[in-house]
Amino acid sequence: MMSNNCMQQNLDFGNPLVSTLLHNLLAAQCAISAPDIWPKDYGPTYIEKGVDTYDFVVIGAGTAGSVVASRLSENPKWKVLVLEAGGDPPIESEVPSLFFSVQHTNHTWNYYTEPDGKSCLGYNNQVCYWPRGKMIGGSGAINAMLYVRGLSQDYDNWERDGNPHWGWKDVLPVFEKSLQSNDSELKGSACVNDFDVQFTEIREMLFSGAQELGLPKIDIGKANIGYATIKGTIRNGIRGSTGKSYLAKAKDRPNLHVIKNAIVKKINFDDQGKQVTGVTFVYNDQQELSVKIDKEIILSAGAIDSPKILMLSGIGPAEHLENIGVPVLRNLRVGDNLQDHLMTPLFFKLDESKIKSATLRDQFDATYSYLINQTGSLASTGIGAITGFLNANNKSNSPYPDILFHHRFMRRGTLGLETWLQATGVKNSIAESIREIHKDFHLLLTFVKLLRPKSKGRIRLNSSHPKDSPKMYANYLDNPEDAETLLRGIKFQMKLEETAAFKEQNAKIIQIDLPECDEFPFKSDNYWNCYMKYMSNTVYHMAGTVKMGPDKDSSAVLDWRLRVKSVKGLRVADTSIMPNIVSGNTNAPTIMIGERAAEFISEDWKVMNVHNEL
Repeated sequence: MMSNNCMQQNLDFGNPLVSTLLHNLLAAQCAISAPDIWPKDYGPTYIEKGVDTYDFVVIGAGTAGSVVASRLSENPKWKVLVLEAGGDPPIESEVPSLFFSVQHTNHTWNYYTEPDGKSCLGYNNQVCYWPRGKMIGGSGAINAMLYVRGLSQDYDNWERDGNPHWGWKDVLPVFEKSLQSNDSELKGSACVNDFDVQFTEIREMLFSGAQELGLPKIDIGKANIGYATIKGTIRNGIRGSTGKSYLAKAKDRPNLHVIKNAIVKKINFDDQGKQVTGVTFVYNDQQELSVKIDKEIILSAGAIDSPKILMLSGIGPAEHLENIGVPVLRNLRVGDNLQDHLMTPLFFKLDESKIKSATLRDQFDATYSYLINQTGSLASTGIGAITGFLNANNKSNSPYPDILFHHRFMRRGTLGLETWLQATGVKNSIAESIREIHKDFHLLLTFVKLLRPKSKGRIRLNSSHPKDSPKMYANYLDNPEDAETLLRGIKFQMKLEETAAFKEQNAKIIQIDLPECDEFPFKSDNYWNCYMKYMSNTVYHMAGTVKMGPDKDSSAVLDWRLRVKSVKGLRVADTSIMPNIVSGNTNAPTIMIGERAAEFISEDWKVMNVHNEL
């Protein structure tokens, strides 16, 4: 606040300029996530007048659900309702560098894994935090926005395992269809662009160091192994979730309605339990409502909440549902096959010889640059989304990677490290050892990620109450091959430390406070195997819990057209449908899955209408 003396020294001309600047800054902040950007909440309307019957109800306005709802509502003859458990995204969600700050808030499902004694030991209560988006855009509104389609082999394997029309030749046109274009109304709305580039010195260190070790710089999509710059679902420095690019873009269609803050209790069936009739939900934590459907319900609540809702509705492992007290409608392996890209973070310290520490003025300048122009460090996730793909198995000549590297630069003098520590829940004793080093050095976090996990977990209900969080058994490192692969990825980073490029930046791996692991020589295999148990965590890519597969696959819940088996009028569209997790971030594949589901639904009802007319 300015003192009176300061104000007395100003000429009258100066005060209006300062006031105008402050007004414009506040207006720019509000415009980042203005209420009129997002769809109207039809909840109050239906409390007053009652809920209509819809052709389709989409449960979840996340990455896939927003795509499905937008696509189905393109047909003006179809009435579409979206039920979203959260509300509009906060401003922090829209600013790329602040995505960790949305965690542990009311805009996320704040889930935690069950302790298992062999993973997540370095985090509070020895569990890993699994946040899921609870707002328009879902987890696509809190993720790092990276757009990676995965490998052609991923989808060809899906098809080989009994899911026709899911091969690479089939999904590639769907990926292309989803992208924004002015050429055709049939094109999608996904906005995919480059991130604002920061800290070019660190980028060059990574590219050059990798090239010294024979890992080339590549164009993603044209080569599978190497270091690449990844695009993201971002436009003009602001997040471009499908909640915005698909759902909000279609918000003025009269046949598309959204009810926010709607917690689904269960999906309803006819007396025979064969045909879906509607869904019951609680609006604003107060009023229970039910909506009827004429055609289908599409469940797009994600790899945790989609199986939860199915099990609450009586579709799941019979023995488990009976123990919980939920009447069994279908005995299907819902919640099994849980997969995730386990990651282990490494910390490189770098001195100030190349990059100076941030000052308070630097942070003010960055805030101003972002609010006025949506550029600068706040418009980026760090160093421009540099990603490495590595086949770490020297005994394998496979052209496909088994390790993925992501990086986040924590400049000394900024809050980046503290935000990450608090978001992930690192134990205070460990966090303090990292903070102490960060007082004197920049930090480069390198996330060593397991692309093809062998370990699989499961989701189970905690109770029959919809508000209770489910139990999540990650089973990280359950299969010893996963630890072996991660160790090879860590050893590659140790080799990077010895390259000329890393030495030029004085980049060195630091040892953090892990007493049990410190009993072993630092950087030994025993040390790293212990380190993994403590520091490995999620990269938020949960998948596979409502898998599609052929009839002969007893673990499959869906057919290849994403219909729940032995049930009419119910499909699932999100990462839970994956038989095996893709080899990369799940953002882009989830958009594709939403597009694919909308295609299947439109095709099936077109055929059905023709049949009825005949």
